Amino acid sequence: MKLKLLLCAAAFAGCKLVTAQGGHDVTLPTSLATLLREADASNSQIKSAEDAWRASAHVEEQASSHPAPEISFQSFSVGSPKPLAGFSNSEFAYLRLGASQELPYPGKLRLRDEVANREMETQKAGVAVTRSSVAEQVKLLYLQIAYSTAAIAYLDRIDSLLQSVIQDALSQYALGKGSQSAVIKAQMERTQILRQDTMHNQNLWQAQARLKQLLHRTQDSADILPDPLTATPFMIDPQELQSQMRASNPTLMVDAHAVDKQKAQLASAKRDDRPDFSLGYAFQITGEDYRNRYMFSADVRLPNRRRVKAEIAQAAEQETRARHEMDSDVQQKLADLQEQYIAVKSTTELLNEFKQGLMPQAEAVFHSEQSAYQSNKQELGPVLSALLDILSLESDYQQALLDHEAALVRIETLTGRTIR
Repeated sequence: MKLKLLLCAAAFAGCKLVTAQGGHDVTLPTSLATLLREADASNSQIKSAEDAWRASAHVEEQASSHPAPEISFQSFSVGSPKPLAGFSNSEFAYLRLGASQELPYPGKLRLRDEVANREMETQKAGVAVTRSSVAEQVKLLYLQIAYSTAAIAYLDRIDSLLQSVIQDALSQYALGKGSQSAVIKAQMERTQILRQDTMHNQNLWQAQARLKQLLHRTQDSADILPDPLTATPFMIDPQELQSQMRASNPTLMVDAHAVDKQKAQLASAKRDDRPDFSLGYAFQITGEDYRNRYMFSADVRLPNRRRVKAEIAQAAEQETRARHEMDSDVQQKLADLQEQYIAVKSTTELLNEFKQGLMPQAEAVFHSEQSAYQSNKQELGPVLSALLDILSLESDYQQALLDHEAALVRIETLTGRTIR
């Protein structure tokens, strides 16, 4: 067996582990960190956002470039529309070759370059928003899969206990003890457990499908096996979280870049109040009996004051709107952060109450009722009631555990801090 293991490791570097006793394949859980790296490398939404950012980098080069020069050719005929007519007998006939170049007012190209650069930075920050959103979805789906897996496991445990109770009830009923209605009630409760199991399996399969889509895996690939769902300790001060959120939240960084872009846009609109220039040079070739002509030109294009004032007013309003949007996002995310912080604290208390009091007490009550029933000192009804209490408390505990971890995931998204 050791030799087989060595050969397997040498030939297939990522093969499944083989147990030394039974020889069955054992699929190891996939860590959340591994899935996050896979999503970051393969997710289509992230790739699309990165493509948009790289495309915006080329806009900056265009905005900072001078207008394209113009080269012109002209044939001026005299006495006939035919080309070169009158070229040998009229000094007005000529061939003209010229070139001209527009020259924006000094500083205009630099400001347009600044606007394009701010837009590129905004697109780049948008990549971080997309990456953060995908990571949050992966984390929440991973938690959902772990939750559904745990729910199916505890339903199987309760079902096993219930089957044992039903067997005891049937045995006693066969001896003329107990009632048929109590046996039917127990069987109905088992059907309810099977229904819950089916619902959790449905949620599990749906979460698997969505997670594979985020990871860019095929839907027929192997299902993801998560690590068991456990409560993550949380001892971070809320003021520290707020400071970190203001400094690192991807959406707020996009808002800040948007404000900078509008400031640059306003400065560029104000510079459009200055005139632009154009320089040109032309060479006119005439007949051999006439002298050639040379022409230099300089043009000034005056701005439309009314249009420029409207552009300045629009840019100023857009800058104000961008600032208000950033302030609105800050307030919303502070409120979201506070809600998630409260959720973490409250679910932490709930988990302690479940583990240290309610669940052990429910287990003790069930075993007591079951012993009494098996000793013919108790009816079946209290046994079923105690068992269903265990099921309800276990379900509530797993839900509180999911809510606790999901709140931590959202805090991670809001602050950019790794907690779990």
